[in-house]
Amino acid sequence: MTSPILLTGGTGTLGRLVSGRLQNAGCRVRVLSRARHGTGDDMEFVTGDLATGQGIDAAVNGVATIVHCAGSAKGDGDKARNLVRAASGVGVQHLVYISVVGAEQIPVVSRVDRAMFGYFASKLDAERIVAHSGLPWTTLRATQFFDSMLMVVRQMAKMPVIPVPGVRFQPIDTGEVATRLVELALGKPSGLVPDIAGPRVYGMDELVGSYLRASHRRRLIMPVRLPGKAARAVRDGANLAPDRAVGHRTWEDFLAQRLGSGRT
Repeated sequence: MTSPILLTGGTGTLGRLVSGRLQNAGCRVRVLSRARHGTGDDMEFVTGDLATGQGIDAAVNGVATIVHCAGSAKGDGDKARNLVRAASGVGVQHLVYISVVGAEQIPVVSRVDRAMFGYFASKLDAERIVAHSGLPWTTLRATQFFDSMLMVVRQMAKMPVIPVPGVRFQPIDTGEVATRLVELALGKPSGLVPDIAGPRVYGMDELVGSYLRASHRRRLIMPVRLPGKAARAVRDGANLAPDRAVGHRTWEDFLAQRLGSGRT
């Protein structure tokens, strides 16, 4: 592949893994970042801000494929819009986007919904912009990453009594998602592809409990019920993909490896 692949979010947890796998596949990688970085043999950093559009035209110059991993709890639609505008101007041939399982099924309509589950609405906004961009595109929806779930349960475990909502998750190894994204980026544009999800569905109480055991902590757990339409959809399993349990690594495997060094 002669032209570089542009990677947004390349300094994040998922992006770093995608970058390494692209390089291992023999690709030149150009990483878009808001901060300045050095440049390696197969890695080029360009400075730009998707939220404002600053530097994006230069970032897409000479690029045929973009892997869009940058995301946040809000504003993903605006970021996707700025990226698409620049990419359309240079005739990008493939735009690959990572979204989340449940983006279409979880209604985010109230202030309460948005406060707790705004991430899903933000991802759906970006999905629609990518799909209607006029560019050849591929979107992959994934369930929550182990790394993200670990950050959540770590924060919860700081409380002496942990309020645990009655919801379920099907977390997946970030590396397995990165591998699939690279496969898609090196293939043909395919539209919305089948979801990717972890091998098991866990109640939030199970995720918290297994973390407490692995980190040798004791806490009281108090069941709570989250309000709103989005929370109801999540309780009903809108964020799950049991028929796409294609991941191999389990949450327990992840915790054993991550906490084995004594880091909690």
